[in-house]
Amino acid sequence: MTGQVSFDSHARSVLAASVEYVNRLTAGYSGGAAVEAPADTPEAVTEAVAEALTAIGYPPHSVPVDDARRLVRLAGRMRIVFEAASSGDLDAAASEINSLLLDTNARPQLDRGRDRPWSLHFHGPDEQLANGWAAGCAAGLALAVGSDLAGRLGVCAAPQCDRVFVDVSKNGQRRFCSPQCQSRVKAAAHRARQQASTVE
Repeated sequence: MTGQVSFDSHARSVLAASVEYVNRLTAGYSGGAAVEAPADTPEAVTEAVAEALTAIGYPPHSVPVDDARRLVRLAGRMRIVFEAASSGDLDAAASEINSLLLDTNARPQLDRGRDRPWSLHFHGPDEQLANGWAAGCAAGLALAVGSDLAGRLGVCAAPQCDRVFVDVSKNGQRRFCSPQCQSRVKAAAHRARQQASTVE
């Protein structure tokens, strides 16, 4: 869209994956409701990771349990990056990203698909599901924090919500993870103003 921040398609994909992993695989709050991290059972972790992949358009045939557990741990580390970047502590965000880049062995490579031009992708040391996504997500976060887009990683400002987002709006002023959280905050402010005016 015109006026919005533009990431290339691979960066957009891995940043979207980062958001889905953090929001679906870490405990906290979403729109006022408690969110539990998936239980550490094979069924729970593989189902949660499969749902996150499906949400970004990569429905897997199956998710190996070890890969699922690794991606759940990765989500916790990526939450650190979002929270640090959102609070303006880019040093902490960069430090965690550098650790992720080393741990995932992210390596750049130019890839070309059918009817698509060459594009920069990041790969792990092998083709395992977790290695590919972990390396890609680490590199996507590095691209965001290492550019003038560093302030675009956010954590929802609504009460009882800590879901994360990437702000691609023109003005870079996004504060909420969803329109629902924005509406909740506006409705609460409206009720507070009405109560204050009736007291006067």
